[in-house]
Amino acid sequence: MQCHQQLGRGGRGETAANGGVMRRNIVLIGMMGAGKTAIGAELSRRLGRPFWDTDSEIERAAAMTIPEIFARDGEDFFRARESEVLARVLGGGDSIISTGGGAWLRETNRQRISQNGVSVWLDCDLDTLWQRVRSRPTRPLLQTADPYGTLERLLAERRQFYAQADICVPASRSDTIEDTTNHVLAEIKNKQPMILEAE
Repeated sequence: MQCHQQLGRGGRGETAANGGVMRRNIVLIGMMGAGKTAIGAELSRRLGRPFWDTDSEIERAAAMTIPEIFARDGEDFFRARESEVLARVLGGGDSIISTGGGAWLRETNRQRISQNGVSVWLDCDLDTLWQRVRSRPTRPLLQTADPYGTLERLLAERRQFYAQADICVPASRSDTIEDTTNHVLAEIKNKQPMILEAE
């Protein structure tokens, strides 16, 4: 499935629909286990930009882990906080942002990301995702009788939304962090080069 491409959107100095100047954030989206945090940190290091992990920011603000938030307040409460945190970090501009796997599913979040930068989908196959998440008890959505089946279902349901990203980067288990980061940068340079321009 191909990404939905809207070239020229999100670059430095381009005008947003509301007449403002677009920010130059690079926002990583995709499933749990896709490597968004690791790739985001490496992009931050290479580009010298601030790095925000929205899950970490939510945990810091709540002084609770995400599983604890889910258990106490439920998913809807978590998603609302996620949208608030995403709006805040997008507003800073010129950052690398790693989002939770479900953040992109909300239309308001997709619109905010579209208006404030470029979205990059780290597209991993099911087996790669499973190898990365199966031994981690920190994924509340996988606390089911059949976590593999749940992961398979979530990926199937979400792919159509992830495919709306500006840029798709396939990522497999054999790829190193450096490999995937190189691929991300190459795709951005090819499709949205103004995002990488220095001030």
